[in-house]
Amino acid sequence: MRKVLFILGVTSFLLSCNNDKTTTASTDTASKDTSVITTPTDLPYTPSYSSSWNNDVSDADLKMVLTTYKDWADNNMTGLASSLADTVEVDFSSGEHFKNSKTELMKRWTTYRDSLSSVAIDMQGWNKMYSTDKKEGYIVTWYKETDNYKNGKADSAYYHDINQVKDGKIVSEQFFM
Repeated sequence: MRKVLFILGVTSFLLSCNNDKTTTASTDTASKDTSVITTPTDLPYTPSYSSSWNNDVSDADLKMVLTTYKDWADNNMTGLASSLADTVEVDFSSGEHFKNSKTELMKRWTTYRDSLSSVAIDMQGWNKMYSTDKKEGYIVTWYKETDNYKNGKADSAYYHDINQVKDGKIVSEQFFM
């Protein structure tokens, strides 16, 4: 009887060790399979701009873009202007489109910023995006901005911005509310 129990115990041990190896192997295979990103071929749309992206945007460009938000909040319009290219294209959440010199854009933004007594920005997230086929870098941001006007009015909104960066300067911005 002891021999039967011993043989059953050893067999159970060996089978349990074998099952662990099988589980590990299938887990490894499953994890390898899920790490491969494939694009479904039956999507209802084909991108007209790009679908080839990575995050190969420099940390210096990320810092420069995030600093522009800090400059806006701190009313540092000179610092903000230093981050813009000579010509800037902006799409505002109102639907208005602007493509002109940095000087003209800064006149517009300075006039608006002068109507505010304070700005608070809660930067909730960002993503570095590089279009590998177009060779263009973007910093996408999500934040809540609270504006306090000099007349006592306060207003806040959630924004999602797309900042296109080229040669260390912002060349295009799109603001979405």
